[in-house]
Amino acid sequence: MATHEEIKESLQDFTNSFNNNDRLKSMNKDWDRVVLIKATDVESVHTWTLKKGVLKLQEGETADPDLTVISDSETLADIFYGDVTPIEPYNNGTLRIIGTEDDITRMDFICLMIWGE
Repeated sequence: MATHEEIKESLQDFTNSFNNNDRLKSMNKDWDRVVLIKATDVESVHTWTLKKGVLKLQEGETADPDLTVISDSETLADIFYGDVTPIEPYNNGTLRIIGTEDDITRMDFICLMIWGE
């Protein structure tokens, strides 16, 4: 089980990787979204806000997210550190992503760009 701090660190690491990738920032400058990330086994809720190609992380919940990512703490930390891809946890039901198919696909692409570079 990962702690709230470990989840936060993994999300901050992902946020930094996104914001340090000029190509990703440029590709997503017109894709403004709010993503809610919730752990199921520890009290840990975070919100990402992507606006004009800049990703910001904050603790706490937001109303009306475009995407919601829900999983156990260990899976969340592993995914956002890039230790595992979201495919297996998604397929076995450990990871739930709620949103439109287009938004989910875009988020998958962002993850692949961060881990692949």
